[in-house]
Parts: sequence; structure tokens; C-alpha cells
Amino acid sequence: MTATIELPVWLLVLVLAFALVAALDRILVPSARWYLRRRMERVVARLNLRLERPIEPFKLMRRQDMILRLAHDPDVSAAVARHARSTNTREDVVFERARVYAREIVPAFSATVYFGFATRFARKFSRAFYDVKIAASAPKGELVNRDATVVFVMNHRSNMDYVLVTWLVAQRSALSYAVGEWARIWPLSSLIRAMGAYFIRRNARSPLYRRVLARYVQMSTEAGVTQAFFPEGGLSLDGRIGAPKVGLFSYLMAAEGRDLLFVPVGIAYDRVLEDRILTEADRVGERRFRAGPVQFVGFLLRNLWRLVRGRFPGFGAAGVAFGTPVSLQAWKASHAGDPGPDALARDLMDEIGRNVPVLPVPLVAAALSRGSVSRRGLPAAVAQLRAELARVGAVTLLPEDPVAEGLRALEKRDIVIEQGGRLIPAAGKARLLAFYAASVLQRLDRGTEGRPDGTEVGA
Repeated sequence: MTATIELPVWLLVLVLAFALVAALDRILVPSARWYLRRRMERVVARLNLRLERPIEPFKLMRRQDMILRLAHDPDVSAAVARHARSTNTREDVVFERARVYAREIVPAFSATVYFGFATRFARKFSRAFYDVKIAASAPKGELVNRDATVVFVMNHRSNMDYVLVTWLVAQRSALSYAVGEWARIWPLSSLIRAMGAYFIRRNARSPLYRRVLARYVQMSTEAGVTQAFFPEGGLSLDGRIGAPKVGLFSYLMAAEGRDLLFVPVGIAYDRVLEDRILTEADRVGERRFRAGPVQFVGFLLRNLWRLVRGRFPGFGAAGVAFGTPVSLQAWKASHAGDPGPDALARDLMDEIGRNVPVLPVPLVAAALSRGSVSRRGLPAAVAQLRAELARVGAVTLLPEDPVAEGLRALEKRDIVIEQGGRLIPAAGKARLLAFYAASVLQRLDRGTEGRPDGTEVGA
């Protein structure tokens, strides 16, 4: 027992390495996980004291556990069996595919990342670029039903929408966004997963994929996780609110056990960061954006450098208006003849349209889009437009002199020029002017629907 054993140095190093790995695997890593988990639980407990909607336990599940739960869900298992029969493929192969889908969809929410970094960054970033204006909220107590799941539905004007709404509702709850393929770029994807967003393939046709996605949405909804998504399914190319896609609506309506409170949110900007890219995509007739990551980063860095040097004038106002929530149960009771997702999507998009705020640049652009006017005649044209907007109950977030502010922004970007005493779109800028005018003109169109005399229903 006391004999000396000689070992080669390489073998001793190997033994010590294995011992270290075993110690890490059995002692240090579990201890670190336990410490981090306890720390996270304390953070969440403190957050839940101030949040209107506490973070649900489902959102805090370990990602791997959530993936397993989704992949082994009875509805997913039935879809796997159906897909295997219809494609003549072994069930284990199809199940593995379903698990890949689950791994792709499921987020990895971190309360520390969301409330410690993301919301603070979102607030500072938004205010650095925009004068953020918030319209009067919906009636007090609109989210009193604590058992209901809240779903924010918004028009999609810019990728800044995510940033704005994230910090504006940070005192209420942590949002779980549905995000498209654009966000699956490393390392952006890891940050977005940590913020609780789930990834979707917008054009996926596979019944198996749709069933896995549907079950994740339903599971999180049934657990009370606050949701947020853009029914249009993509950025507006022409400035108007587009037709809704009903896929997520149908998944949400199939969830059981809780009422849903849909909160319509209208968003508008004096300057949309991607406006030139979007209008070009609209011109060529395809949703393929020409700008690459290098161009975007270059644009961002140039403006950040101007901001640091104190020479950044800002992009004007960004306006957000929260409408009155719509209870799914109450909506179904009042739509006995047409309770499907198509009708729900249409009604909610109408509510969103009614809440899109009117800002100086869109207001002036709308006045100029009706016909060229002189600089002197512009205030009268804008005043007439404001009177029409007031009659349809439009949400306005305007300064004392919106004409001067809106025209200055349009002229500074060479979208509007003065020629022959008239204000007209600059060469090649008519589509850009129409892009900003569209939200205001569409609001007037929506406001005059429903009566032969052109007055608003309910006015």
C-alpha cells in the first residue's frame, strides 16, 4: 500500500485533466448553475413586485426543458405520426425534424438581459434618435383581468418598433415577440432569444412546422405569457397599414383556459430609418431589401458619431398610441355570426389604424400630396387637413407649429423643393413623399367608411 508508483509525466497530466473535468462536471458547474439560478430567482422576485404583469413561470423554464416539452406535446406527436404516414418516412426521423423546429422556435429568456440591459438600452437609443411622444393611454383599469393573457398587436413601420415598444411597456411586463428570419443572424439571434422572442418562418408551408409553432404559441398563451406581434407580417413598403396575416391569430384563438386581451398599438415616425429601402422595394415590386449589413452599420455609426459630437439634429418625433383593449371572449359574444380569425384580424387592424398618431412630417406630406401649394398657402392646407382629422377622431401628437417643423424636415432631406413658387416633390422623391403621407390619408379613408354621406360611423 505504501509502494511508490512511477508514472510518465504525460499520463499524470492526463489523469489530472480527467479529474479536473470530473470536478467541473459534478461539483463546480452544478454549483455555479445553482448560484446563478438562485440569483435569477431573486431578481425575478424583485421585478415582479413592480410589474403590472409578473413574469410567468413558463417564461423562466430552462430552454432545454421547454424544447423537450414542446417536442413531446401530444398534438406535436400526432402531427409527427401524420407526417410520417403521408411522406412514408420513419417516425424517428420526423420526430427529430420536429425537435429541430422546436429548438429553432423556443427562446431562452433572461430577466437580467431583458430588464438589466435591453430595456435601458432601448430607452436611451430611442431617445437619442427621436423625440418620443406617447398618446393618452386606454382607460384606467383596462388590464384588470389578471387571469387573461395580454397580446399587443401593432402596425409595423420600422425595425425601431421593437425598440420603442419594449421599453414603453417595461413597467407592465416582459414581452414575448414573434420575430422573422431577419433576426436569426449571429450574434443578434442570441440576444433576441435572451429577450424572450421566438423565431418564426413566415412563409413556411410544412404542416409539421406549423403545428410545432402553433403549440408553442398556445402553450405560452395558456401560461399567461404577454405576447406581442405585428399582424402585417413585415414592414410596410408604401406607408399604409397592410392586410393582416391570420396564422398567429388562429393559433391564439385556439389556446384554452384564459381570455385574451388584445391591445392595439399605433406607431408613427417623422422619419423611418429604412424609408428609402422600403420605397425602393415597393417600386420594384418585391419584398427584397437591397441594403446589406455593411450599409446599415455605416449609417448607424455615422449618426452615432454626429450624436457624440453634438451635431446630430435627431430624426424628429416618434409617436405611440395604445388603444382600448379588446377581450376575445367579449368579441366572440358580439360576433356570433363570424367568430373566426379573419374577422378578428380585420377588427384589430381597424383599431390599430385608428390609433396611428399624426406627426408633423406625415401631416405636411399629406397636405402636399393632395396637390402642390405655395409656401404661404401651406398653413391653410394643413389646417383644413387637421379639421378633417379631428372629425374622424384621429390621434394627433403635434407641436405648436407642425407646418414649420414638418416642412423643415422634408426640405432638409431634399424630399420637397420650391419651384415656381410652389412646393413640389423633388425629382425621384414623389414615392418617398407619398410614403409619409400614406398613414394620414389612410386614416381619413378609414374614418369615412360606412356611410354614404362620408361621415364616420359613430361620429
